[in-house]
Amino acid sequence: MTTEALLDLGALGDDFIRDPYPVYARLRARGPVHRVRIPEGAQAWLVVGYEAGRALLADQRLSKDWRRASPALGVRKVSVGTSMLGSDAPDHTRLRRLVTREFTPRRMERLAPRVQEMTDALLDSMTGGPGRSADLVQALSSPLPMAVICELLGVPSLDRQVFRAWSETAVSSLDAEARARATAAMTGYLAELVAEKRAAPGDDLMSALIHTSDDDGDQLSADELLGMAWLLLVAGHETTVNLISNGVLSLLTHPGQLAALRSDFGLIDNAVEETLRYEGPVETPTYRFTTEPLDVSGTVIPGGGELVLVAMADCDRDPARYPDADRFDITRDARGHVAFGHGIHYCLGAPLARIEARIAVRSLLERCPGLRLDTDPARLSWRTGMLIRGPQSLPVAW
Repeated sequence: MTTEALLDLGALGDDFIRDPYPVYARLRARGPVHRVRIPEGAQAWLVVGYEAGRALLADQRLSKDWRRASPALGVRKVSVGTSMLGSDAPDHTRLRRLVTREFTPRRMERLAPRVQEMTDALLDSMTGGPGRSADLVQALSSPLPMAVICELLGVPSLDRQVFRAWSETAVSSLDAEARARATAAMTGYLAELVAEKRAAPGDDLMSALIHTSDDDGDQLSADELLGMAWLLLVAGHETTVNLISNGVLSLLTHPGQLAALRSDFGLIDNAVEETLRYEGPVETPTYRFTTEPLDVSGTVIPGGGELVLVAMADCDRDPARYPDADRFDITRDARGHVAFGHGIHYCLGAPLARIEARIAVRSLLERCPGLRLDTDPARLSWRTGMLIRGPQSLPVAW
């Protein structure tokens, strides 16, 4: 067992929110497992380093099922319904099989022309006014993924702004009551959406999921459809919002890399992968709970529903895996990063996120010569909590 004192990450304040990497690096130097209190208030076992983190992401002795959580943790489930994100095998296997029939990489790639149209329209609005500056989060990073996933699922366009507000509160707020209110509002909204799609199906993914079945006739239940709607609408856009913002911010604060990409847009896919590695949109994944004691490099994490968090942000900054890991380099081989997770819970929407980021970043740079950050990077305000990582706003000028 570790004997080190409990580290209160919330007490580290804005410095940790803005730049958690030095803290993770100091912990990694002492070992892979540390007892912490997370900013949301619960105590957890934080795992740092690439090898240990990657192994635990695929370790099915850690459960994603909230019923396995120890009541002593005092944590409250945020997501709604039953989804892959909160299920273990064999339930997870069944759900993923049903959803994968509709959510295929080929179907996602067919969306690319439509993603380009949406991106062009947003950039028209951003650059068409009298000014030559904007908040990129509000102008492009946020509305593009939201528009894509809402169109994919057939969500009315007029509801997107309010849904975005609920979503951001549910996954980032440190106020438990605010998270609960946002989750309740989203639950009611999504239940109505599923009911409407069941009554009047359209040519969209949610309608397809309602009617899809496997060879044995198995279908998603009402609760599973609700969970799937939550997973796609929240996870399906929150991560991509911050992937786009983090990618642009990383490029604008590394002018040599920005120049390299401008001179050869053949590097765009690699630039997206390096962004995922260097400044990925998910700092730690959704909660995992112990089902039995786990020995990680000599430290025993007790069983009984203890909360375990893998610092994916640190895994991908581990110099044992990536030489000069704190350097942003769009020409490096970033393969093997865990920004989309690892194991059975690897992100189903990874192909779509890559498509959106690739199109958004390239189109922005092509449309906005001289694009620059319109504030001191130290003045940026970052998302709170340890799930989603990205700036709350990103002032740019061109």
